[in-house]
Amino acid sequence: MISNQVRRFYDPTFTITPEYKDSLPDLQNGPASLIEGANVPIQQVGISNFRIPLQFKTRDGKPITLETSVDGYVSLDANKKGINMSRIMRTFYKFKDEVFSLDMLEKVLKAYKEDIESQESFLRLSFSYPMVMKSLRSGMEGYQYYEVSFEGHLDNYDRFHKHMHLKFVYSSACPCSYELAEHARETREVAAIPHSQRSETEVTVALRDEFFVEDLVQVCREALKTETQVMVKREDEQAFAELNGAYQKFVEDAARLLYQELDSYNSIRDFVVRCAHLESLHSHDAVSRICKGVPNGLR
Repeated sequence: MISNQVRRFYDPTFTITPEYKDSLPDLQNGPASLIEGANVPIQQVGISNFRIPLQFKTRDGKPITLETSVDGYVSLDANKKGINMSRIMRTFYKFKDEVFSLDMLEKVLKAYKEDIESQESFLRLSFSYPMVMKSLRSGMEGYQYYEVSFEGHLDNYDRFHKHMHLKFVYSSACPCSYELAEHARETREVAAIPHSQRSETEVTVALRDEFFVEDLVQVCREALKTETQVMVKREDEQAFAELNGAYQKFVEDAARLLYQELDSYNSIRDFVVRCAHLESLHSHDAVSRICKGVPNGLR
């Protein structure tokens, strides 16, 4: 019988015995009779945003260590109350000293399915990836950072699906605004500045073969041409103005340019792109979305 006089006291000398450990209640692994609500499967259950420094494989072969946010999930069958959430993290920690790539995620996902006895497993690693960027004309260098996620899914047939997500920031100069500004200058000798704005694209690719963050960044650079700059002197600012003049684009153009570039890579099985031009003229954003169009693919 438990006394009504509970002490407010923490005993740092208390030692756990095997018998005491076995006596601890475990509702998560309780019988189906304890299930609240409908006794149905749950597609994903786990933990989100536990942080850990991880090594990532790079294109030049030298691993880079980055602070990483990890989301780990498994499926839960009907007639099971729940999972031991800490096992998601404990299982992942077995691989903390590995060098991560998209392919390496399959090892973790298999361990999740085995350790937690689930039908499916999911994993997402999110990090900020630094790359040295050279200025356009002055020769200065600085670090550009890219928001990247690696995502893996091992389905109930043990088929491995791997995706990379990238956010890429660029400048977009409006072709219509350029023509109107030129018209004002030529017909009325009035100074007019065409509008441009910081813009961003979110690219998701489903991959067949090995593909690096640097590869996907290069795809975006080749398609859009006008990535925002890190280190800028006057000659670089002038160069950027010329670059925007040479590669004017509507948001529809940006989506189609990315489609054309992404579709040229055999390593990329499928893709979906969202472009957003954060308008300097309007109080709203201009947005376009495009996908490769694979049957039953990304949408």
